[in-house]
Amino acid sequence: MSVPVATLAPVSTGPSQPPADPRRALGAALSRWAAGGAPGIGVVRVLERHGFGSVESGQLLAGTPAGELAGLLYLGALDDAAGPLAAEAAAGAAAVRDTRVAESSALEAGLACAGGATLLGHPLPPGPAAALGEALEAARPAALLSTLDGTSALVLTGPDLATGHGSLGAPAVDEAATAAARALLRRGATATEQSDAAGTPVLVDVWVPVPSVLVVGEGALGAALHAQAGLLGWSARTVTTVADAQAAVAAFTDADVLVLLDHSPAFDAILLEGLAHGRGFLGALGSRRTQAARRERLAAAGVDDAGFAAIHGPVGLDLGARTPAETAVSIVAQVIALRAGRSASALAGSTGRIGG
Repeated sequence: MSVPVATLAPVSTGPSQPPADPRRALGAALSRWAAGGAPGIGVVRVLERHGFGSVESGQLLAGTPAGELAGLLYLGALDDAAGPLAAEAAAGAAAVRDTRVAESSALEAGLACAGGATLLGHPLPPGPAAALGEALEAARPAALLSTLDGTSALVLTGPDLATGHGSLGAPAVDEAATAAARALLRRGATATEQSDAAGTPVLVDVWVPVPSVLVVGEGALGAALHAQAGLLGWSARTVTTVADAQAAVAAFTDADVLVLLDHSPAFDAILLEGLAHGRGFLGALGSRRTQAARRERLAAAGVDDAGFAAIHGPVGLDLGARTPAETAVSIVAQVIALRAGRSASALAGSTGRIGG
């Protein structure tokens, strides 16, 4: 991939703090209510939605019987229906409610267009609420699962969602629902889906931390990747030594992204570390000749076909990118597509839901 020289903003080379995540405030509220002995905690989630344009999965509103609220559904456009539903759920009543938002109200809230949603409100016991709150506040992976009628709920926390809090009513259902949540986690992106768990329909919300881009090597493309990460709300940092890069990749989560710019054979160790760790997106810049030489070296180091399939090189989608900024767009576009399990084809030629 040819990358002409261009003048871009300087690259920050140290570790950067992830951008503020509104879910941390929601997590703090859940933790506070659970620890303070609130008479009840209710949550409102999205079972189905139609319209609104591109909106993020994992929408969640929480509340108490007294009317305290935390979180947000579709930028507040559904507050009239969601607020009372959260209070009812906190008082112990699970319910499903359909709501519709007109074009003018949707645009005023900042959504792209009108839409409708089917909302599920259900109680969340103090133990699961505290666990979910702690995970969200600390920006750790978490999942909330419930039966579609809201009568039972399960919270999963930890890097691999290995710790469960609550139950969906039967061990077989818990096991199948947990497997579904972990499969969503491996996509590396926040997701909401309905799933069949041992014959029981469940609603699964999985939240993952904001991705972090690790740029290994310096140059104009590194600066462009930092800029793109900022636009997406991701964090980014640049390292230039093998030791620093290996340490960073060893700590990768499924959501993290490696973009290897340095072509030196010494940096093959970073890709080997990533393959051994088995987490995150591994991307490597370079021409076809550079990729071929790297492949020979990695094969000699024992990398098999499955390993090569996990390395995206040359990294990026075939957009005809020429400048560093365009190349950065092609790289983050590939990451987004893979996280969502999409083919990165033109929307006009696809039949799936637009916007995830």
